[in-house]
Amino acid sequence: MRLFREDAPFVLADPTEIPRPQAKRTPYVGVLKDGKTRGFQLLVLSVPYRGRAVPFHFLSFSSRTIAEGESSRNLEHLKAFLEVKELLGRRPLVLDREFSYAWLLRQLKEAGIDFVVRLNVGLHPRFTRRDGKEVTLSLAPGKQAFSWGLLYKGEVEVNVGGVWEKGMPEPLWVITSLDPEKALSIYRQRMKIEESFRDLKGLLGLERLMNKAREYMEGVVALVLMAYVIALLLGEEVRDRVFGSSKRRCLYSGLFVLLNLKVKLSREEVREILARVLSSFQSLIPPPVSTHV
Repeated sequence: MRLFREDAPFVLADPTEIPRPQAKRTPYVGVLKDGKTRGFQLLVLSVPYRGRAVPFHFLSFSSRTIAEGESSRNLEHLKAFLEVKELLGRRPLVLDREFSYAWLLRQLKEAGIDFVVRLNVGLHPRFTRRDGKEVTLSLAPGKQAFSWGLLYKGEVEVNVGGVWEKGMPEPLWVITSLDPEKALSIYRQRMKIEESFRDLKGLLGLERLMNKAREYMEGVVALVLMAYVIALLLGEEVRDRVFGSSKRRCLYSGLFVLLNLKVKLSREEVREILARVLSSFQSLIPPPVSTHV
């Protein structure tokens, strides 16, 4: 939790499936969405930092733990968000399409948590005005559209923003408790840092956890997330040093440069990088509150 940044403009929630096909007797492992593969879910909460994401909280669950705890996926999602409500303040949660279900949005509004959620248009969502008149979301290429005070699925009042930019195969729509133009701008920032989540899963082996006890698994997840933050800071410094403002800089994430590219640096350069990273890490972690009297 100390990795949370008070200057963060919003909080990201990114769900991922962790397959464990051989874990036939692991008590926290259930079945993934395909209905066949064994595994569990991780919901990771992060804050943006220099165009990337710094994780500060997570929750694990599976079909098995849900059944044994008489819970549901929806309740687990809400539990994670309520656990960080005090940290959030008025910062919005920024969520992807799988969170665009009316029950969750209603619960967030009742809890006083702002949200920006990408709309799953593939499910043909229904919107109506207060007078009951149905609203159809329609957008031409190169255009934007904004609406206020629409009823989503007849259950929860939201604002809606959409944009269809050049190069996008379809319009991007968001539903939000904020001003829709501001919400659309926020969600576009989320799209730029999804690379962070790919690195966490692909380069640091988050999907290869093999602990038998859930308690130990979650401890290892926490260590992986902290290792990711340190490697992220190191990698970005190395990338800046190696590529500068070159166009090649955009081809790789800092973590990929750190772990996969054969980079030659002098001892002095390494010392400088480590000093800068230590300073950055210390700025991320606020000192503990003193109890000394």
